Amino acid sequence: MKASVAGAPVSFGVFELTPEGADVVGPDELVDVLADSGYAGVDLGPVDYLGRGDELRARLARSGLELAGGWIQLPFSDDEAFEAALPQLDATLRLFAEACEGGPARLPLPTLADDGSDARRAGPGRGAATDPLDERRWSTLATNVERAVGVTRAAGFEPTFHHHAGTFVESPDEIDRFLDAVDVGLTLDTGHLVIGGGDPVHAIERWGDRINHLHLKDVDVAELRRVLRAGGGMREVWSSGAFVAFGQGDVDLHAVMTAVDRLDYDGWIVVEQDVLNGPDADLSEFRAARGADQLVNRDALRAWA
Repeated sequence: MKASVAGAPVSFGVFELTPEGADVVGPDELVDVLADSGYAGVDLGPVDYLGRGDELRARLARSGLELAGGWIQLPFSDDEAFEAALPQLDATLRLFAEACEGGPARLPLPTLADDGSDARRAGPGRGAATDPLDERRWSTLATNVERAVGVTRAAGFEPTFHHHAGTFVESPDEIDRFLDAVDVGLTLDTGHLVIGGGDPVHAIERWGDRINHLHLKDVDVAELRRVLRAGGGMREVWSSGAFVAFGQGDVDLHAVMTAVDRLDYDGWIVVEQDVLNGPDADLSEFRAARGADQLVNRDALRAWA
């Protein structure tokens, strides 16, 4: 397999929902942990977390990491909101271009995702029943994703689309419908697929020719079900610790990676162990535990990448 393995700030509690001013693992410490653990790349995380321009390139060069991808969430099913959000897409693509000056071995993939709705985020895995899109808004979503794909390709990057719990492309049926409508590769996320009612191995067999990016998670399904039964939304899922280190959950990593290997996959494998810390989290204990977890996660993949 020619795939490369990257880590992600979200595994350290750093992502778009991290409270403003929260005490978080710093970018230099994060890239050092990943580099020392044998990762080849890092996901972008929140815009500006890793810096931009010279600072970003220097941080990547010092650690020996390449940029694997980065999250771009847009309200695709709402024309007015999408138009208003287009400058965000342009700004993030400029950051990608800044990171790639000098020619990395492998270009990062801008990772497009739908914004969903409050109802969807409050009911992950149940969205198709509680807040379905009508035909008009499905058409709007597909048209606007195609526009974002065109903008991304014009900027010199190949995009990928991330199905995601709490959005309008969540369940296997919705992913099927989306892939039939839009010419773009798929980011397969094993954790979000489990939330949406899918099976990762079946998904690789079903959509393998469309997968151009992989977000790999393990999931404590009992904990996930407990949160969802209690009426929890995505924030509660992220806060619960349901995404665990490889081997501690219920995703069959060997079966998943064997299926990926059959694809002759040569893209990025981004290891994600999403967590949203509470305000009273002990950062020193957390950073030690998460650093150890990322070493476990990287070692679990060495038979394949």
